[in-house]
Amino acid sequence: MTRAVRSEAPTVPLHSAAPPRARRRSWVTRVVLGSVLVGLLVVGGTAFRVWQVARIDDRRPVDAVVVLGAAQYDGQPSSIFAARLRHAQQLYDDGMAPRIVTTGGGRPGDAYTEAEAGRRYLIRQGVPAGAVVAVPVGSDTLLSLQAVADRARQDRWGRALLVSDPWHSLRARQMARDSGLDAWTSPTRSGPVVQTRETQIRYIVRETGAMLYYRLTHASVDTETTGLG
Repeated sequence: MTRAVRSEAPTVPLHSAAPPRARRRSWVTRVVLGSVLVGLLVVGGTAFRVWQVARIDDRRPVDAVVVLGAAQYDGQPSSIFAARLRHAQQLYDDGMAPRIVTTGGGRPGDAYTEAEAGRRYLIRQGVPAGAVVAVPVGSDTLLSLQAVADRARQDRWGRALLVSDPWHSLRARQMARDSGLDAWTSPTRSGPVVQTRETQIRYIVRETGAMLYYRLTHASVDTETTGLG
């Protein structure tokens, strides 16, 4: 009698689990890559919003046209500031608001603040003196807009149309709303900030960083030479 031989299936060795060090390395790599991706999305999304809001002229009837200050020289607005003031005057002439508010403090030794220089310029251009209010407080956008919000509460108004350079519009609007104003933007379309593509790209990059900084700190960057603080 022949004895049956039992065949056994070959044993397949199981792969051993990855060592703890390799698992940790893989986990760290995924976290790093995920963080980089999220960071790129945040930066890219912010840059897109800076560009998008810069293209929008959201003019409408409001209580005040608010001109954000920029450099002035012995009472004479810089080319950047003068472009903003001319745009504000056009909005006033078009009946968008009964008043123009000029903003911005001064440096030690200055004979005029930015707000005072802006007010003098508008009056020389034919805007009635009673329609121009100077708020000569603040060394950057945030402090100036907080001062404007205080003045608005004092004078019992709250709707504002902000005039600044296109790339500054998103951050200025956010700061104004955080300060308690119902704010929209009507950016300038002239002046040195909008003349060349290279200048536009440089300001978009700069404002993207400044906007992210504001979101993280609720503080303004210090840019005394640009008027975009």
